[in-house]
Amino acid sequence: MLKWTGRILGGLLGLVVVAGLIAYAMSDNSCGQTAAIAGTRIKAVVQCEYGPPEILKLEDVAKPAPDDDQVLVKVRAAAVNPAEWHLVRGKPYVVRAVMGLRKPREIRLGTDYAGVVETVGKNVTQFKPGDAVFGGRTGAFSEYIVARATGAVVPKPDNVSFEQAAGVHIAGLTALQGLRDKGQLRAGQKVLINGASGGVGTYAVQIAKALGAEVTGVTSARNIEMVQGIGADRVIDYTRENFTEGTTRYDLIYDCVGNHGLLDLRRVLKPGGRAVLIGGGGPDDDPWIGPLSQPIKGLFLSAVLDEQLSFFIAESSKADLAILADMMRAGKLTTVIDRTYPLSDTAAALGYLDTGRARGKVILTVGE
Repeated sequence: MLKWTGRILGGLLGLVVVAGLIAYAMSDNSCGQTAAIAGTRIKAVVQCEYGPPEILKLEDVAKPAPDDDQVLVKVRAAAVNPAEWHLVRGKPYVVRAVMGLRKPREIRLGTDYAGVVETVGKNVTQFKPGDAVFGGRTGAFSEYIVARATGAVVPKPDNVSFEQAAGVHIAGLTALQGLRDKGQLRAGQKVLINGASGGVGTYAVQIAKALGAEVTGVTSARNIEMVQGIGADRVIDYTRENFTEGTTRYDLIYDCVGNHGLLDLRRVLKPGGRAVLIGGGGPDDDPWIGPLSQPIKGLFLSAVLDEQLSFFIAESSKADLAILADMMRAGKLTTVIDRTYPLSDTAAALGYLDTGRARGKVILTVGE
């Protein structure tokens, strides 16, 4: 019996190896084929392989055409996110099982955008040509994109710029859903936001205040005034004070950085409190699982502790985007912009994001 079990397991392992080799060999993309495409051409950032930001190319691609349920948007601005860093480098390697083993299957980069509707499909009633909109759609690092009208696209408030609106989709939804849903933050509770000056952190400070919480932000000395300016009640300079060694206890820790151990976070949580982990990961992380080690540990620890230590990834939501738009319209939410780059300098924008020193959002300006 043991002999046959060994043979079966060996055979299954062999099949897995063969399947992996086949998948690797077939992992390719359409790079190099764009020159044969006829019709109107536009500029877009494409990724033909994995590597540093310098591998990105600005190329001519076919101008998209909306179907009956889509809108064609002339992009005015797009946001650079850590997600693009992982996509460009193909790290951690475990995600290549989905992205493409040898080369990225999806060669168009970017998600967050803001722009102006140029044309609409015949079934679209929510938008009309000339409407200013923002949202999320793969391939946003481009002069034009198409988006489903019922998807993650909403009207841009008149009191915010295209650059400000472009930063909202991923980071704003991550802050809103992470605090409201995963963190179950309620008015009067104490929340600590680790990484309060980053892309997600700056939104999280403002949204936590809008939800009625008492907010403590953790950042470096150069960002203290900015974090106070967007609503934090208290700011901790991490170069002078380790918040995990303090005496203050929090109902919720919203961790955008991942630079403290989970048991250290637990030490400053109130009984039954929650820690929501949304960030971490950089060039020096383990290349195989990268920032995924913390969520895995949190899953096991939460099973035996009163406190909840959980990882969170936002879901694209039209309804929640509309909530964020209303907050911007009411002056309760703004986008902190560190730097802007033209679309042709996307590699430089990603390179700056890689440094970990960006305050708020890094934005690509696409055109008038």
